[in-house]
Formats: sequence, structure tokens, C-alpha cells
Amino acid sequence: MATFHIGIVCAQEATDFDLTIDHVALSVKNLDVSVAFYTQTLHLYEITNKTKKEGIRWVSLGDAKELHLVSTIKEPVIVNKAVHIAFKTTHFEALVKMLDNNHIPYLDWAGTLHKITIRADGIRQLYFQDPDGYWIEVNSAE
Repeated sequence: MATFHIGIVCAQEATDFDLTIDHVALSVKNLDVSVAFYTQTLHLYEITNKTKKEGIRWVSLGDAKELHLVSTIKEPVIVNKAVHIAFKTTHFEALVKMLDNNHIPYLDWAGTLHKITIRADGIRQLYFQDPDGYWIEVNSAE
């Protein structure tokens, strides 16, 4: 008796994406103030704005990721703490000291001033705002 095998061959669908973060863009009021905050306060470094457009500057987030600061849009932006950029550091105490030394208020998730959230997994996190009111989280995840 002969055995027949019927198989179906399917090509990978064109909807299968391999997305990764490229950059985050923030609308800012004062480009110089925002760049100074991210470069001088948070110790990130400015990189070349490849668009070469006026009113836009780029900052490296590491790992080929970028922060684009855009001052060309004039509509107001409304944000809350759920809309934030998150960084992690193995030097959490040094970050807290820098915030204190620079008189930058930080909050826990609940909104208590100068308090740190400790998640259920033991990771510490805090939140503060940049000059345009965008929320920044820094946590102790490794």
C-alpha cells in the first residue's frame, strides 16, 4: 500500500516585522535649555542632526538610539507620568545625589516628593521632569 503525504508550504507573511526602537522625539520650547539638560545634567551627549533642519538637535541614548529634540512645533503638549522616557542605571544612589545637588525634585509613582518607588521585584525607580515637563524614569534594573 502506498503512503501519500500532503503538505502545505506557506511563505512568511509580509506582515511579520522585526521592529526595534530607533529614536524618541520630543517637542521642546527652548532647544538650548533642553539640550543642556540632557547633556549637562544627565550626561548624555549630542550627536549630529542628520536632517540638517533648523530647530532640531539630536542626543544619543546609547546603543544607536537617539533622542530628537524638536522646537519647530508650537502647539502645546500635555503629558502625564504614564508618558515617560525610562533609563536604567547601576549607580542609582549617584543619580539621586545628582538630582539632590541640582535641586531637581523627584517623585515616586504615587507622587510623593523625594521618595523612591520599590517595585514588587525589588527594582527602585523614581520620576522627575525635564525643562518642558516630560517625565523621566530612572530605575535600578540591571
